[in-house]
Amino acid sequence: MPLVHIDLIEGRNEEQLKGLVADVTSAIVKNTGAPAEHVHIVLNEMKKSNYSVAGKLKSDEK
Repeated sequence: MPLVHIDLIEGRNEEQLKGLVADVTSAIVKNTGAPAEHVHIVLNEMKKSNYSVAGKLKSDEK
């Protein structure tokens, strides 16, 4: 059972997230042979104030 965790900064709409999980599932099925019904994906959406790059919070970016 493939289990995939994807961490994202919040802001994508449901349509984008549906496309993401469909594409990731297809890639896993193609490359591992696992059936799609056995592919589990967990999306973790983070607030911009909870993520930093180079010492700066993403919430501080314009």
